[in-house]
Order: sequence, then C-alpha cells, then structure tokens
Amino acid sequence: MSTLQNKIDFAVVLRVTHANPNGDPLNGNRPRADYDGHGEITDVCIKRKLRNRLLESGKSIFVQSDDQKIDDFKSLKARADAALGKKLGSSETVKLACEQWFDVRAFGQLFAFKSDKKTKKETDSEGDSGVSIGIRGPVTVQSAFSVEPVDVSSTQITKSVSGEGDGSKRGSDTMGMKHRVDSGIYVFYGSMNPQLAERTGFSDADAEALKQLLPKLFENDESAARPAGSMEILKMIWWKHNCKSGQYSSAKVHRTLRESIQPDGSFELEELEGLKPEIIEGF
Repeated sequence: MSTLQNKIDFAVVLRVTHANPNGDPLNGNRPRADYDGHGEITDVCIKRKLRNRLLESGKSIFVQSDDQKIDDFKSLKARADAALGKKLGSSETVKLACEQWFDVRAFGQLFAFKSDKKTKKETDSEGDSGVSIGIRGPVTVQSAFSVEPVDVSSTQITKSVSGEGDGSKRGSDTMGMKHRVDSGIYVFYGSMNPQLAERTGFSDADAEALKQLLPKLFENDESAARPAGSMEILKMIWWKHNCKSGQYSSAKVHRTLRESIQPDGSFELEELEGLKPEIIEGF
C-alpha cells in the first residue's frame, strides 16, 4: 500500500452546550481556558477521543485507555512486548510498530521502557539499558480554542448517601463542585505530512479513515461531565493539496477559516487559488 501522496490540512468546528469539554485537574477540574478566557480542549484530549473512535471501528491501537481497552495488557510495555517480542528495541522496531498500530503510524510514539533485567555493573557503567525509540508521526492535531471567551458556571453538589461511617454524620467528601461551559463554539486544526508518512507507512486509506471518523468524534463519548448531545461537531473542512509539499503553508490555509469563523459557528471561507476545500457536515 502506497503512503500518503498529497498534503492534507483540516479543521473541525464544534459546539459545546452545558458541558465540561476538558477539565483541568490542577484547577478543580474547571473547563480549561487560556489567560484571555477562551475555552481550550487540549490536543492530547482530542487524540484520545480519536483513538477511541478508531478502536471502535476495528483499528489496532497501541495507546488504549484503561476503561476502553480491548485486551488484557496492563501497560504499554506489556502490549509492546507481546506484539514485538525480542525485536522491541532493535532496528526493526519502527517498521513493525507502525505496521501493527494505526495510532503509532499516524501520531507517532515514544517507546521508552526500562529493561527488565540489568546487573549493577551494567547500571553503573552505562546507565539504564532500556529502550528509547522515538517515532515522529505525520498527523498533527492542535488544541481546540473557543471563538469567543466562555462563561463557566459552577454548581455545588452533594452525595445522597454516606460512603463511610454509620451514616449519622455527613463527611467532607460528600460536598463537591461541578463546572460547565454553558455555550461555546470551538475550532481545532490539523495537518497530514506526506514526507513523514513515508517513514511510518501512513497511507491514503489511513487518511480516509480519519476523515470518516473526525465528524463522529464525540459519539460514544458521553459522561456525567459531557452528557449525550452536549458536544457536537458542526463542520469539518478538508483541504487536499495537489502535491506532497503542499500548494500553501498550513498556516495560510488554516487562516482562511480562523479569520472568517463567527461566534455562532458560521463562516465564509476565502478559497485559495487551486485549493478547493471540502466541507463535511457533523455526524
């Protein structure tokens, strides 16, 4: 199968309604925001959801979340050992890992594992003799930011039952806070690089798989913080260049949306000469 033949840029416009799209654990799990008050969903969060959708579609995924994994491996090291065996850490690691796992050939991966066995002499003279191999992926995804500053609502909550004790006294752990963004339009951007795809084997078929799943990013992703229907993909914009190097820089392509997106999610794209965007409705 041939690798990616054309540079691709893409953007996704989404709506948040009464949900916490990405809580910050260092800030009481409040929805993430920058210093100007614009809401943020990190690239790590977006790629986690993409991996989950890919896993549901039958793709082989290396970085599986504990609550959605489909095998019995308790760590990435165990999963890598089972698939690559003694070849993990060899010159074949990159090739085999990219063939085995979709997310590795798409987003890249750092294989950094301590060795299982090493003598004191080996440690003293050479340091940790583990595996550290970096794979640079051709697919980059940026963090999503809201078009306008968002308002965050906070609600105090209590548990209706006591988790410990005789139930006669309410403990401090029964009180808590729940936070949400009442309404916001967010946008994130991404790109696919054919030059890097040559190293990982990322193909046109792989790009098409991502194209089909991005509009479904929030399906089967419901939680108490993100109730069903509170996270919605409105539009996906897909720019397929006519060559590997691209007709325009990603910055210039993405700017055609960034400078036209309105607070209600509507936009009128400036069409760059020779590069017609494909606009796809959310699922």
